[in-house]
Amino acid sequence: MTVTALPLPNLPAVPTAAAVAAPIYQPAPVGPAEGTPNVFGAIAAVMRDVMPVAKDKENTQQRYKFRGIDDVMSAMAGPLRAHGVFILPTIAAHHAERRGEKMTHVTITMRYHVYGPAGDCLTAEVPGEASDFADKATNKAQSAALKYLLFTLFMIPVDGRSVDDGDRDHPVEPPPEHRAERQQRQQQRGQRQQQPRRSNRAEPGPWEQPQQGQQQPQRTDYLAHAERANSPEQFDKIRAAAVQAGAPAEYLAQLDAVAARKRGAAQGQQQVPPQQGEQAPPPSVPKSPEVAAAEAENALRLAASRANLPTLDADFERVHGLPIAQAGAQQLDAFRAMIENGGAR
Repeated sequence: MTVTALPLPNLPAVPTAAAVAAPIYQPAPVGPAEGTPNVFGAIAAVMRDVMPVAKDKENTQQRYKFRGIDDVMSAMAGPLRAHGVFILPTIAAHHAERRGEKMTHVTITMRYHVYGPAGDCLTAEVPGEASDFADKATNKAQSAALKYLLFTLFMIPVDGRSVDDGDRDHPVEPPPEHRAERQQRQQQRGQRQQQPRRSNRAEPGPWEQPQQGQQQPQRTDYLAHAERANSPEQFDKIRAAAVQAGAPAEYLAQLDAVAARKRGAAQGQQQVPPQQGEQAPPPSVPKSPEVAAAEAENALRLAASRANLPTLDADFERVHGLPIAQAGAQQLDAFRAMIENGGAR
């Protein structure tokens, strides 16, 4: 048995900037079996058997559907084998250039030799172009060229839709109903972000330093107000305002230290009954549940930070069945005590 290699067409090399050459036909070598179809008849037979390729792939980032090269090759593999047709690709021209710091843009001219069962050959050239941020630009350009060779040479059915299926970088403008839905989701997201949590604040507190170039905001010195407080009621109002402004636990501890110092000084003095005509200071007003819960949350987060517990919110919700922002002071204090005793790890 003698095996004779099929000759490649004797074609001149195509320079990079040259135009794509016209298809060239290479007759079959001497000795094909009588009745063996030539490449043109085999291509026609493949065209009769090839199945449609639909736009089943979707680019979620740029919002368009396309026909993948894998689907095209799968549709063509069976008919090509059945009719004795194969394709030998070579790169006739290749040009790569850098665009920016990372992107590579490639333009190529692919030369395809389509052989029929008799050994004759039809040669066609197809351009390809692609960009990539890694090392896949040439691969993408080859895939694009092969896909459009198969589509145009074998006229693959496309279910009545355009072959221009999204081998491009610009996204397709979404229909009006999709735009309205996306705008509604953005508005809902913005409304959720505007809803303040208990520890959020609209402006920085006196413990924060403005960034460079940022205008100095007007701040309230709660420590100075605490020093001037004449009664526990006044101090409670000052402390509640600091909590509402989002003061951290360390700052609240400084306020409590001022109150404790003033309370100790008052207890050390002799209790003198009020003079005639003077009114006794009013009793301290108990804290509201919101203020107590805010203080307990600050103390809890401080304890979690000191214990290096990054999963505080998830652990609290797993134990109590509700988020920290909805919990009461008693639950928050109990969980803080558990952290300080090492039981929340």
